[in-house]
Amino acid sequence: MNMELAFGGWSGILVLGLYGGLMLAVGLFAFLRHRGVRESLDEYYLGGRGLGAMVLFFTFFATQYSGNTVVGYPPTAYRLGYQYLVSVPFFIMIIMVYLFFAPRLYSLGRRFSLLTPVDWIDLRFRSKRVSVLAAILMLYGLGNYLLEQFVAIGQGVSGLTGGTIPYQVGVIFFIVIMVAYSWLGGMRSVAYTDTIQGLALLFGVFTLLIGSLIYLGGLPSAAATMAANAPQKLGAPTGTALTTWFCLLVLVGIGAAIYPHAFQRIFSARSERTLKRSFIRMAYMPFLTAGVVFMVGIIGISAFPDLTTAQSEQLVGMLANALANQNAFFYWAMVLLFGGVIAAIVSTADSVLLTFSSIISHDLYGRYVAPDASEYRKILVGKLVGVAAVVVLVLIAWYPPGTLYQIFVLKFEVLIQTAPALILGLYWRRLNTQAVFVGMLAGTILAAAFTFAGYRPLGVFSGLWGLSLNLLLCVGGSLLFGASPAQRERAEEIIAFPPSAAAARAV
Repeated sequence: MNMELAFGGWSGILVLGLYGGLMLAVGLFAFLRHRGVRESLDEYYLGGRGLGAMVLFFTFFATQYSGNTVVGYPPTAYRLGYQYLVSVPFFIMIIMVYLFFAPRLYSLGRRFSLLTPVDWIDLRFRSKRVSVLAAILMLYGLGNYLLEQFVAIGQGVSGLTGGTIPYQVGVIFFIVIMVAYSWLGGMRSVAYTDTIQGLALLFGVFTLLIGSLIYLGGLPSAAATMAANAPQKLGAPTGTALTTWFCLLVLVGIGAAIYPHAFQRIFSARSERTLKRSFIRMAYMPFLTAGVVFMVGIIGISAFPDLTTAQSEQLVGMLANALANQNAFFYWAMVLLFGGVIAAIVSTADSVLLTFSSIISHDLYGRYVAPDASEYRKILVGKLVGVAAVVVLVLIAWYPPGTLYQIFVLKFEVLIQTAPALILGLYWRRLNTQAVFVGMLAGTILAAAFTFAGYRPLGVFSGLWGLSLNLLLCVGGSLLFGASPAQRERAEEIIAFPPSAAAARAV
């Protein structure tokens, strides 16, 4: 993410300082307000399972739409034209996948006090191999995501302040603030800051669109420019581009919906009604967020024609500079926009860090290393390991070498391999535990091999080739061998709806 803003400077520093102070204040507020509540895993990682519809909506919003949506999507729309309208269905697809499994998972989470997605996998399959492999894949995906956000924070701060605050200082400043308020208030701090950052991001996005329409020409002007200079940008995708569309819809739709931190938001809802109400509101956001930034990118075609690929990466900064020069209102609105973008990146990172530490503390340390440890000790271990992971990732982000970058390119490709266990396990009683493990492992190896080799047969992403092999082995093995009587009985007890008397006693 690159943001070169000539108007940033000390006004950018002021806004960033205010954002940082506000985040710390929110963390302190959450800590003081719930100081009398016993610090438990549920309280720290799930906010006591009591998040209301509005807070839950904004924490889902912050999980799904990071600052990169605002800064990264318009340049892509600029280069591809109307073909990039697929960015809106991306997010619609995520909501559709959520609705397929989230209400059912919420009910099971309440009944069995599930804390993490690995918790669900362990309950369903009772296999150490399946649970540990899933935990490793999730931690890898979360670590990858954190690294991306740290690099984006540093670049964003440097760009907003015109280089007054160096990249490395920006990374350290906001990471220290993020760790501090997450440590103080856990999920409640994260959810409250997500709400503030979501409001700031929405304000900035709409101000950018309105300003672009007023001062930089609208969609008709962009269409005329494309017709004259790049008519291919007006057309629909064909051939391999159409294959890429479909593959991205599947990969992003499933991959983003099964983010481990998204699972924890499902478990955090106050009620199933609250969860559904937040999803109803989320259904409008692909149009109000991805749709808006898509239009900004299209308007940029007429505002700044003939940009190279490298130059187009600076498109949002160029648009913001142009608007900031119009009057004082848009000057400060653009400064607030980019402050909000950085805050949104931080809000994505804090969610990921919280889930990362919960998998360490509850699923690995609490289940396999020290099962008898107190909840306080588990939380402390999760916090300390989380901080250690942050230090390692910051060192990588400081001067990221190319070889390490190649290792970290995997995210959806690896994470999506947990989908059969997470989702099919909710509905299919005959799912064979051994087949689930073999499919997950084989799919991960194939996806990683294809990614590192740069091999994409038929234009299909490596993660989808891995998922295809995964499903073939998982479903084929389950159909061929079936579940053992003990596995089937356990599945009946856990996923039977309405729950049987035996299910009420299941652990």
